[in-house]
Amino acid sequence: MASYWVMKWFWSSNVIALLLLFLWPPLSTSRSEAVETVDVHAAKHLMCSGHRYLDVRTVDEFNKGHLENAINIPYMFFTPLGREKNPKFVEQVSLVCHKDDHIVVGCQSGMRSLQATVDLVNAGFKHAKNMGGGYAAWLENGFVVKKREEEPLHV
Repeated sequence: MASYWVMKWFWSSNVIALLLLFLWPPLSTSRSEAVETVDVHAAKHLMCSGHRYLDVRTVDEFNKGHLENAINIPYMFFTPLGREKNPKFVEQVSLVCHKDDHIVVGCQSGMRSLQATVDLVNAGFKHAKNMGGGYAAWLENGFVVKKREEEPLHV
């Protein structure tokens, strides 16, 4: 008799799991699987063919060096309490980019940009891609960057 109840429970829990799987809103739309990540070589090719580059590093990181014609909108801020997400990130991107623009999103290593790209895709940006490896990989491959002019030493 116990095996009957075990089988009934097992069958009903599988039915519930299947119903949830098919009836629940897709979970992948809020996760990184919904985002295309390209390496720096592909990103460079995309930018040469008209994609815009969105650098989501902090202003300080950006000012130390960045890709030519990059747009800087920080995804995270460094605060005394640690990193905090920019609550107006998507809104700020919407002021300079249209949802139909082709955008490559990058950061220092590719992690913040992945999170930022997920947010952009979820907000309706149809052609946003994450640059895997970020600015560090860009530098490792010897690609051109724009650095702030060195200030002269005052003696």
